[in-house]
Amino acid sequence: MSAAAGAPCAGCIRFAGGRPIKPLFSHGPIPGYRMILCVILASFLMFADQRMSWMDDVRAQISTVVAPVQWVVSLPARGLSLASLALSDQTRLVNDNRRLRERLLTLSQRVQRMASLSEENIRLRELLKAAPRQEIPWLTAGLLTLDNDPFLQQMILDRGQQSGVYSGQPVVDSAGLVGQIISVSRYSSRVLLITDASHSVPVQVNRNGLRFIARGAGQPDHLTLDNVPNNTDIREGDLLVTSGLTGRFPEGYPVARVSRIVRNAGTPFATVDVRPVAQLDRSRNFLLLFTHDQLKPTRERLSPEAVDAALQVVRPDRQETRQ
Repeated sequence: MSAAAGAPCAGCIRFAGGRPIKPLFSHGPIPGYRMILCVILASFLMFADQRMSWMDDVRAQISTVVAPVQWVVSLPARGLSLASLALSDQTRLVNDNRRLRERLLTLSQRVQRMASLSEENIRLRELLKAAPRQEIPWLTAGLLTLDNDPFLQQMILDRGQQSGVYSGQPVVDSAGLVGQIISVSRYSSRVLLITDASHSVPVQVNRNGLRFIARGAGQPDHLTLDNVPNNTDIREGDLLVTSGLTGRFPEGYPVARVSRIVRNAGTPFATVDVRPVAQLDRSRNFLLLFTHDQLKPTRERLSPEAVDAALQVVRPDRQETRQ
């Protein structure tokens, strides 16, 4: 063996046995070129995402590929939930069962009362020759994962195009409005929460019907009302519901409650802070509402078998009774 062949490799690490290995990180001009190429590619993708509509289809296809990974990532949380339920002691389960039975009894009483109010409302609308409230079908969905970007208030659900979900679809939980769908892949969809800084929703005060715009503040438990005059009849504790003016969100769904009002003497507008009524940090099950201008295209887009599988939980006989 020649001396050149036995010379140590520059930058290599030599084990005790004498065999050299390459360093973990290589040095030289190639990594710099790769960095420049990545920067150019990232700049092109950001430009295309803002200017070219076909990027929506690309994003949807990529989301379809990533959907199984998101499902696998959500398994530990589901497993912990099932494990905590299995390890719960008997006393805790008995107390939970009793509390749920009491809540069921309370809700049953409220349903009976609201059924009477609904019939009364229908009769009054007939007397006033007012248009009846339309039925609102819905579809259930579960939480897959939350967006880990601290500057975004978004989450991903386990329903997609295969279930008839569409971009712009309203999302609610058991307490109130959660947000709206902003992108859809085949098996999952992304939701923009009402607390996101880029989200706004038209609302009205349930007590007197005054209309405002509720805007997200980028915080999980905070919204603001824009352009509220100092002399406006609004109080702490007032419930804000969707006004239905834009046609995106059905009328009458709870959005937030007024938590603080500061009437500024030096400016014409008051500072009004509100808190969302939806349990954005706890809910794992949601309802996707179908507006009537989107329900028919959804049924036409899906096959009869897909309609039966995806819309089997839709209750078309549900009457909207919120006032």
